[in-house]
Amino acid sequence: MSPPRALPYSLAIFDLDGTLVDSFPWFLHTINDVADRFGFRRVADEDVEQLRHAPTREILGHLQVPPWKLPIIARYMRRLKAEHAADIPLFSGVETMVRTLTANGVRLALVSSDSEANARQKLGDLASLFSHFDCAASLFGKPAKFRRVVRRAGVDLGQVIAIGDEVRDIEAARAVGIACGAVCWGYAAPAALRAHGPDLTFERIGDIVDELCRVSSKA
Repeated sequence: MSPPRALPYSLAIFDLDGTLVDSFPWFLHTINDVADRFGFRRVADEDVEQLRHAPTREILGHLQVPPWKLPIIARYMRRLKAEHAADIPLFSGVETMVRTLTANGVRLALVSSDSEANARQKLGDLASLFSHFDCAASLFGKPAKFRRVVRRAGVDLGQVIAIGDEVRDIEAARAVGIACGAVCWGYAAPAALRAHGPDLTFERIGDIVDELCRVSSKA
């Protein structure tokens, strides 16, 4: 009997907002109150689609957010999200996807700019299926967190994929040397993600299972 063939990836590192959690509507509802509080430019309705096509640094420039304010704004947003957790659901299909991946031997990790407490609260019982959490990342701090997670997991870089919904997720994965998968239901526009050539693009949540649980023909 031939040995079982290997899965394409043994470790999947997920983003939270816009990937597992449907927080974009809450973000749009909240962002202008935050803008008024911290003195940056409000987001007009007609600007939303344009900003979904822009990289993070360009968005921050458009909103005139000083870099030194980013940690303060991030802490405030985390606190707001904790207070409004009931208004921010998981995407439909996430629970089935997460349980199917783990049942098929894919280890899971989560790297997010949100707090670990918020992430665990939102994931609920699913949090126990994630082997590693590395949270409260700065907007541009994901590469270091990816490296820590990979080191803790003890896997080769070629066995790891990072899955997120923004261009900076793709850039962070590339900086570390791991594969990147882009989801089309989050913050960034699908065209903006595809322009950066992710290794995989997921149109539907079920596509993640189809790709990550597909055995390698080379094994």
